[in-house]
Order: sequence, then structure tokens, then C-alpha cells
Amino acid sequence: MKRLLLYFTCLLTFCSLLHAQTTDTFDIAAFKSPAGWTKQAKDGGLIFSTSDQQKNAYAMIVLYASAESSSSAKSDFDTDWQQFVVGAFSVKDKPQMEPQKQVDGWTVTIGGSTFQSDLGTSAVIMSTYSGYGKKFSAAAIFNSQDYLPVIDAFASSIVLRKPVANAPAKNSSPNVSANGFTTTNFDDGWTGVAKEDWVEVTKGQIRVLLHYPKAGTVIAADPEPHVVNAWNILVAPRYSNLKGFKVVSPSLDYQRGYLGAGFLTDNQTGREVFVSLFRKTGPWIEIITPDKNTFIQNFGFDINNVRWDSDSDIWIPLSKLDTYNKFGISTADFDGEWTDRFSSNTFYTNIYTGLSAGMSTYSSSESFVFSAHKNYSWHLIAVNSAQGRSTFGQGKSAGIFKVLSPWQINFSNLEGKPKTYNAYFSYIKGGKVLWMKDAAYSDSVGYTGYGKK
Repeated sequence: MKRLLLYFTCLLTFCSLLHAQTTDTFDIAAFKSPAGWTKQAKDGGLIFSTSDQQKNAYAMIVLYASAESSSSAKSDFDTDWQQFVVGAFSVKDKPQMEPQKQVDGWTVTIGGSTFQSDLGTSAVIMSTYSGYGKKFSAAAIFNSQDYLPVIDAFASSIVLRKPVANAPAKNSSPNVSANGFTTTNFDDGWTGVAKEDWVEVTKGQIRVLLHYPKAGTVIAADPEPHVVNAWNILVAPRYSNLKGFKVVSPSLDYQRGYLGAGFLTDNQTGREVFVSLFRKTGPWIEIITPDKNTFIQNFGFDINNVRWDSDSDIWIPLSKLDTYNKFGISTADFDGEWTDRFSSNTFYTNIYTGLSAGMSTYSSSESFVFSAHKNYSWHLIAVNSAQGRSTFGQGKSAGIFKVLSPWQINFSNLEGKPKTYNAYFSYIKGGKVLWMKDAAYSDSVGYTGYGKK
């Protein structure tokens, strides 16, 4: 087992540095699929499998969909190991761990173990990549070393794409306007103002509306009806005389982007403008420019040149606009209880029979209760259930909080020591979301959002 673990450690650790020819993609990974193996998409993952009945041998390679990273790479591995390995294969032993490695900006955590099944002793080895606010896991499960060359070739072909950074745009000090809405002047020249139905972001002749989530604007449909539906709800009521409308949505990206654009007459000013409506993973974003050429010069592409196989990198300048929904904090903003709740279910299927192999559930609840006297209490509860067993964990702290700047808050005691968090607010319809992350971690670690109870 140790020899197999060391062998596969080498494969998965260096795969993101190699740039072999890739022929397939899943999530943030590109790779060359193993020839002759069965490929199956299942419950947010991708499975490659093969077997030899005469030798009573089998092998699987499983890629799991990326998710938001926690503040710890080891925590990312432990969570995925419990969800994807323990529940699916009834692995009882703790994984043998290899030292963490840094590869191309990713922290790689690798562990493996053996387990018993109807086919005898098998090995399972999982590698979890943490970075850029994301985690991504890959695993190999096999009972014969005969499959190692194919696993080697597959791992060597993997290239991980760095997701668009989730870190908010840099900013200067915020200002509070007379009507109570917060304004942020960003270092790159954009200005954001929170309004009733959207955050309005402006720079020069460009006006951007970051629409708040609204019921009915995201539907299950093909690209054109999906965009047209949102357009009719969010855009059309404020304009007239639509001309040259077009919808594009390249299909090669795991998380598709949707863009519709056309020429309209602004009902308020009577002027013709070029309006684009875009969405990928966040809210609908409306971009208003005086003409089409202004859009092309600032965002780097012409909608008429976008094809079904266009690279998803074209969306990066538009996706960045969502980071301007960022506003500073003050002591008075915190009064009350702010909570974050998370839960996930993973369902398993026997690869040979197709029958259910059970499920596992992970859930957590974290809350901060702030008072006007700068006191706070913190409580975290986490539960993991699999194979009829549940494990529980919790933490509690209390103390004094202090707003150090519009972008940082300090807690006198969290888990036995003082901690400083980077923090900001984003607006939604009728309220705000508090975003915080431990300032000790790099920008690659994402923020956690809390809603006011």
C-alpha cells in the first residue's frame, strides 16, 4: 500500500504543471480520457471505469466537482474524504497522508488507504487541490497494479484551470451619501453606489447595473429563452426600439456564460445606447455603453464573433464587474445576529449494479451575535453523517470586537486567541450580506457570507 501511495502521490502532485495534449474537460480540469474506459457523469462528478472479469480486477478514476474552499487545505481534504471515500467505499482506516505540496499556486493534500470489498483488497488514493478560493479533488480506486500505467497517463494529462479570482476589487475609503446608500470609490476608477434594485457602477461613459437576485429571472431553459426571459424582466421595461438583439452562450465551459445584447432607446434620455445583459455564476449584470465600439474596447470582444466553442476566458472582464458590489463596514452595521448555514448530500451508486450505495450528509451552522456595546458571541456546530453514524463538533467564544478600518474587524477571542478578519458588505434587495475571512490567509482563500437573522 505504501508503495502504491507514493507512486500515485507523484502522479497527482505534478499533474497541474504538465501540459500534455488534452481532449476532454470537466469542471476546472482538462485531461486526456483513458482509451477504452467507460465514462459516466454522476451526481456532480465524472467517473472513468474499467474491469477484467477473468482477472477479477477493476479500476476507477473519479473527478469531483470543484467547490468553495474552506480556510484550510487539510479541512478541504478531510471533508471530501468523508463525503467521497468513506461513505462510498466503507473505508474504515484513516488515510496515510503525504506532506502537503505547493504546485502552481495550489496546495495539494494527498492521502490513501486500503479497504475490503467483494473483489478483495483495494486501494483508494485521493488528491485535493486548494487555492484561488476553490477546492478540487481527484481519486483513483483499483485492486490491480496492472492499471497503474493508464492512471499514470491520465494524471499526467490533467491541467487545472485557475478560476476567476473571487477576491473583491481593490477600493479606497467608502463614503455614505445623504440618502443612506453607501458609495465606494475603487482604485481602478470605478465608483459603486447601492440603490434600491441594483448596485450602480460607473466609469467614464460606462454604466453597469449589478441587479439584485429576483424571482423568475433564472429559469431552466436553453440559452436564448433563458436570456430573453431575464431581459424582459430586468431590461425591457426601461427601454424601447430594440434592434440587432443577439444571444451567445459558448457550450464548452463547465459553467456556461450567457450574454444578450442589442441597441435600445433609453426611455429617460431618449438616446440610443448599446445594452448587454450577462450572467455566469452570479447575478445578472447589465452593461450600458453609448455604442457597441465602447463595449468592445473595454471588455475585449465583439458579441458577433463569439462562437459555440469560444474560450471561456472572454467572460473574465464581465465576471469581474460583480466584485464591485463591495461596501465598507462600521460598528453600527453589526448589531444583531449574523449566520451562515451550509449543508450537502452526496448520493452513492454501485458502479457494477447501478443500485444505491447509500449517502452521506455534511452540515454546519456558524453564528455571530453582536451588541451595540461592541460585545459578541460566536458559535460553530458541524455534523457529518454516513453509514448510519454521525460525528459532531462545535466551538464557542465571546469577547469584544473592534472595527479597525472600513475593511477589517478584530475579535478579542476566537478559539482561544485574537483574530482579525477582512470584511465587507454586499447589498441585496432590502438588506446586506456580511462577508468575512481570516486575514491570516492569502487572497486565494474565499470569503464566507453571513445573513442577518
